[in-house]
Order: sequence, then structure tokens, then C-alpha cells
Amino acid sequence: MAKSWTDARQDDLEQRYRTVRALTLALAAPLSDADATVQSMPDASPAKWHLAHVTWFFETFVLRDHVPHYRPFDPHYAYLFNSYYEAEGARHARPQRGMLTRPSLDDVRAYRAHVDAALIDALGMLPQAARALVTLGLHHEQQHQELLLTDLLHLFSLNPLEPALFDAPNATPVDLPGPLHWIEGRRGLVEIGDEGRSGFAFDCEGPRHKTYLNPHALAHRPITNGEWIAFIEDGGYRTAAHWLSDGWAWVQAEGIDAPLYWKQGDQGWTRFGLDGRQPVNPAAPVTHVSLYEADAYASWAGARLPTEAEWESAAQNVASISGNQLDDATCPRPRPAEDGTGLTQMFGDVWEWTGSAYRPHPGFRTAHGAVGEYNGKFMSGQFVLKGASCATPRGHGRASYRNFFYPHQRWQFTGLRLAKDL
Repeated sequence: MAKSWTDARQDDLEQRYRTVRALTLALAAPLSDADATVQSMPDASPAKWHLAHVTWFFETFVLRDHVPHYRPFDPHYAYLFNSYYEAEGARHARPQRGMLTRPSLDDVRAYRAHVDAALIDALGMLPQAARALVTLGLHHEQQHQELLLTDLLHLFSLNPLEPALFDAPNATPVDLPGPLHWIEGRRGLVEIGDEGRSGFAFDCEGPRHKTYLNPHALAHRPITNGEWIAFIEDGGYRTAAHWLSDGWAWVQAEGIDAPLYWKQGDQGWTRFGLDGRQPVNPAAPVTHVSLYEADAYASWAGARLPTEAEWESAAQNVASISGNQLDDATCPRPRPAEDGTGLTQMFGDVWEWTGSAYRPHPGFRTAHGAVGEYNGKFMSGQFVLKGASCATPRGHGRASYRNFFYPHQRWQFTGLRLAKDL
């Protein structure tokens, strides 16, 4: 369970609630009912389901449990829009969420309005534990704002018309960044993880603990599309020596030869984005690559992926609200890589794969009750990504934040930064 902002006044929490909820609706505003219903793969969810699920969270864990005499908007929604909470009982199968032609998108918007009115009306009377759940629910909704966009991107990429979700001008060509340079990281005993003193953090980010770092350095910026093209042209996807065994089996079985959404034509490489199909910008950070691909590139480059501890230790003094992140309902896309004397683009543009498994920090304990299922039970078989992407709502991330996905997954805005031993 999350820690609350204990000093937040009611009007602060109410304004934050209104702001987060409004952004979700704004992101979904261009969608038709058909756009919002279809599910493109089991890993993705329909936009309509995202809009309803985050609302179910507030209705279930705040209104139902903490507001006397609250009546659910529709009793069927508890079954339809529960995601993975075993303690909440049976639920609609995840791979079949795209079969929910009813309720309609307008019905889901009405559901959101009903819950919003009830929660805002009750906010001043909620106990502190319930206010903490509201805060958790807002950060949960911000996660789904990013998933909403990346799931729509995957869906639209399967449409032969390749429609754009957002109108956006073509990216302005810029000079390619200079070669990578290396920033030496802290060595010896360091502390990472959430301190638990103030602000918000998910339970999996703590507790704060000590870990040992051997001498190492991080690249000053993420790897670019231009550098990735060099990897492709040098046979990177055809050379088994660069790949983990599972990764090589995945490349062979799936016929992988480039990042997701890339195509090669007479005019060179193009990529599909929320702004439609556009030429690949060589100066922008590469994205939509799996852990397998990121690890293979690092091997080809004579380097490796950073560990979670190396990355987090380096980012602790970097402003997490900086960088190219999601501020409003305009088209998110990575911006060109930056040169500088220190670490750049640690937050924004792309989530950065680490070589660290998503496992509990020493001393981690799950919370009691259904919300204890939020993070802990997924600590198996996945890898940690750090930072934030162009689709991450600004203010959502921090150095201790632990994003996590399976090593073959790449429909998120995922990229990489190299590390090396010294």
C-alpha cells in the first residue's frame, strides 16, 4: 500500500483528483466507441476498460469501504472491471476484455461522472486511511494513462490505414548527437529505495536499504535510433553471439529484425507512432525495444545494461519532473538525444531497461487486504525499468520508481542507456 501525503489539505487532494481524472478523459476524447472497445492483444486492454477500471478502483476501495450508504453505479461492474485482485472475487478474463461491446463508451463516461461526484462529495469526511487510498488511486490512474496511450498505439498500428491518434507536425531534423561519453558512478556502499519520509511511493519502492556498487560508469545519454540502425546494418539481429539464449529463441520464433513499429522502405526506415507513420529520426532515443534487444545491443557495443542500483544511485540528484514527459493531451513522442557534460534524459523520452530482476527490496512486506496485491505478487520473471517516458504523466516518477515488464515485451516506450565496468 502507498504512503499518503499526510499534510495534504482537502482542497489540494480534490484539485489533484480533478486534474488527474480530467486528463484521462482528454486523452480518450478523440476515440469512437469502436476505437475504445477493441483489444489488440492479451497484454493490452481496450481504452474503455482502462477508463472504467481506474474508476472501479475508487468505487471499490474508497466509496464502498469508507462511505456509508454508497450504492454502486452498476453491480455488474465489479465483475467486469476488476483487474487481478483475487480478494475481490471472480472477474472477466483479461484476454477477453475486447468482447465487452456493452457497456458503451458513453456508459463508462457516465460511470466516471457518478463516482467522481460521490467521491468529491465525501472527500472532507474520509478518514486518513481512505485519503491515502485516493492518493494511491490517482497514481494508479496515471499508470493507466500511459498504458491507455501505448495500448492505443499498438491497436492503431494493426489497422492498415495506420491512423494517427494525434495531429502533430513532423519532427524538425536536428544534428546527430556526439559520441557517447561516460560518467563514473558512485562506488562502494550506497543507499537506494524509498526513504518513507514524505511524498508518495508505491510499496515496492521500499524500504530504503544499503547495497554495494563496484566501479562502473553510465553513458551520458540513451542510445539513439541512428546508433540502432548501425546495429541492424552490422547484422545485430542475425548474430547469435550477442543474444541471451531466450532472446535468440524469441528473435528466431517471431522473426524480429527491428524495433517494434519500424518498417524499411525505399526511403529508409519509418516508424509508427501516435502521430502516424513518420521517418525514423536518427537523433531521437530508440524506443519499443525489448530487454532481449537492449541486452543484445549492449553486448554488440562492448558494454552492458546498468543495474537498478547503479541507475537509481546516479539519478538521486536529478529532478524527476524534468525532461520530456506527458503534460496534456498532445502527442507524446521522444525528442532528440541531448549532449552535455553530465547525465541527460534520465527522466522522460524512454523508460530505460536495467539488467536487474524485479524482486523485492530487503525487508519488503506487502500490505494487508486487497491493495496488498498491487505490486508484490508480480515479482517473478520481470525486469526493472527506470526513469520515465514521453507518455509518463509529469510528476508521476522519481528515482526509486520501479517499472517492470517481461523481457520480451516492447509495446511500451522502452529504450536503453549503456553501462560499463571500470
